[in-house]
Amino acid sequence: MKNNLIIKNAAFGLFLCTLIFCSCSNNKNKFVKVGLLHSQTGTMASSEIAVLDAELLAIKEINARGGILGYQIKPIEEDGKSNPKVFADKARKLIEEDKVATIFGCWTSDSRKAVKPIVEELYNLLWYPVQYEGFEASPNIMYMGASPNQQVVPAINYCIENIGKRLYLIGSDYIFPRTANKIIKAQLKNLGGTCVGESYVSMHESNFISIIDEIQRLKPDVIINTLNGDSNLYFFTQLTYSGITANDIPVMSFSIAEGEIANIGALKLSGHYVSWNYFESTETAKNKKFVSDYKEQFGTEREIGDPVEAAYIAVNLWAASCERAGTFEVEPVRIAAKGMSFTAPEGIVTIDGSNQHLYKVIRIGKINDDGQIDELYATSAPVRPDPYLSTYAWARGL
Repeated sequence: MKNNLIIKNAAFGLFLCTLIFCSCSNNKNKFVKVGLLHSQTGTMASSEIAVLDAELLAIKEINARGGILGYQIKPIEEDGKSNPKVFADKARKLIEEDKVATIFGCWTSDSRKAVKPIVEELYNLLWYPVQYEGFEASPNIMYMGASPNQQVVPAINYCIENIGKRLYLIGSDYIFPRTANKIIKAQLKNLGGTCVGESYVSMHESNFISIIDEIQRLKPDVIINTLNGDSNLYFFTQLTYSGITANDIPVMSFSIAEGEIANIGALKLSGHYVSWNYFESTETAKNKKFVSDYKEQFGTEREIGDPVEAAYIAVNLWAASCERAGTFEVEPVRIAAKGMSFTAPEGIVTIDGSNQHLYKVIRIGKINDDGQIDELYATSAPVRPDPYLSTYAWARGL
């Protein structure tokens, strides 16, 4: 009788071990799919690949902690090929065919504008990692980069107060530069500044000789640069060869971060200015670990800029929102995200519940000879996002 009891107990113990093993095995086979939609080819690849890598790093870290709600995250990568139409087609494919729970992606406003109607029609959620021109708030987009009051407006204030009032505007010919420059011209009028010249070029432009000749003739106090992609390499190379240095006419850029500095060359950019919310040199304990982990994963020569960090934030905020909601369904996750905070490498960020943009610290810096950015100015606390510039009287009617 005693032996039978021992055998039964042993059998029950074996059953429990088998059940636990099966449960663990099943958990390892439970996946939630997410879309990573970035340009891996074309003119924007030099900027977007680093953003993609940051998302992969965040996914790896979350999976190592056990995933979300018992599920491992499975990334599905698609190449937007620096083409808005391709971005739209790939977004539809990710949602309809791959059945992803959410999408992390885009860089240019053209690509975001192409994906926006897709995620709205199919009711999915895009986490967008880059500063942009504002005047948008979609229920199906989470905006992780700066709105214009967190980048463009403070940068122009800084230029007027510290450099000069005569500005030359140069940008790629698409939504962000044209809208940003419209904002800047209204702001200049309010501040008593002057736009002495304004030029736009295609996304693939490589010849800036005539524009630089015009800049030499007009002699502005500062150049405001909203070029994107590989055009920045050609512009700063030709600016350097023309003999114009940062001491002569400094450039304030809105789309050049550490990765672009490495690609263009630090000596061509040394002394010029940038406006962001994060620098690789930002001194927080969280940032030291983030930079160390990123470089260990992707190489010590890799540089980390604002959109890269914003992409890392996006994955972590989505994961936390899913945990809060207890589901991967879009609408409960979207609602759960409202007011969600995260201790990011740049500091604490919070999703504004009314417009789905982030409260962020504003930073302005100067590029040094080593290709890093020295912080010159930072707000004392995160600034509320104001994508429609509704708190600025001079912006009415824009």
